Amino acid sequence: MQIVGYETGTDGPPALLLADDGTVSTAALDPGTELSYALGERHCAGVLDDGTHTPCPREGAPYCDEHTYRWPCARCTGECSLPLETCREEHAIYLAAFAPDTFKVGVTRSWRLDTRLREQGADRAAHLRTVADGRVARQIEAEIATEVGDRVRVPTKVRGIHESVDDAAWRDLLAGFDPVETYEFDYGVELADRPVAETLASGTVRAVQGRVLLLDNGGSTYAVDMRDLVGYDVTDGETDRDLQSSLGAFG
Repeated sequence: MQIVGYETGTDGPPALLLADDGTVSTAALDPGTELSYALGERHCAGVLDDGTHTPCPREGAPYCDEHTYRWPCARCTGECSLPLETCREEHAIYLAAFAPDTFKVGVTRSWRLDTRLREQGADRAAHLRTVADGRVARQIEAEIATEVGDRVRVPTKVRGIHESVDDAAWRDLLAGFDPVETYEFDYGVELADRPVAETLASGTVRAVQGRVLLLDNGGSTYAVDMRDLVGYDVTDGETDRDLQSSLGAFG
């Protein structure tokens, strides 16, 4: 079997996607679920297409150059000719907060706003404006990004995942805007200490926040970037790797 993808829980239950001889199945990631997969070799995750999987033996992971999709709008600042059909849809500009005090600006098609925020694992968010198309949205985003930033990496999210958003810092940021709506999200993460960043697929599921999977294993809680699991061949069984323990394991 190979881990070939994941679901963050925005359009259904969170899950890992497993492929075996072209057939795709899911490993549920509901709280309390026991995972027991040992990681083997890692290589390209191949292609998923309508519930079937085409494997790829190339070494690149999670995807080789041939199977890496490069989103043309990833670094767009609005200096474009609306190259995609989706560019012409109504877009929302938003601010997202990640505990305790990391913020970013972003854009998405307006109908995907709630989904996009949950995909990223935002703790709080504010819908700033709705505009006619993606080009206008990117222009506004680029202007705001000079002050706020437009990217938050997973290790930064993990470092604060056990904390709450700094209310004063969030209020100060929003004071310069007039949001259409604000959001608060609860992913069921209840941690007293920072989890240990690790790559494993065995343990008891505590929660999923964005693409961060929290697993309890051996008295410690581990934070797993699910993208880092994609491409691994797996077998049934506990991990045989030596894992770093959290301070809480010795309490």
